[in-house]
Amino acid sequence: MNDLLTGAALALVLEGVCYALMPGTMRRLAARMAETPADRLRWAGLAGGCIGVGLVWLVRR
Repeated sequence: MNDLLTGAALALVLEGVCYALMPGTMRRLAARMAETPADRLRWAGLAGGCIGVGLVWLVRR
């Protein structure tokens, strides 16, 4: 559980830094995501999740 909370906190830190350093870029990215079809976002999320699980597995073994 500690690792899950640490990972969530790190994700919030990275997102916060992105918004603090480049708010215009993040706004444009959000607008592009709003226009992206749901199935493409779903596949991108699935791919990102699989990559994340793979990275955690590699680090933990």
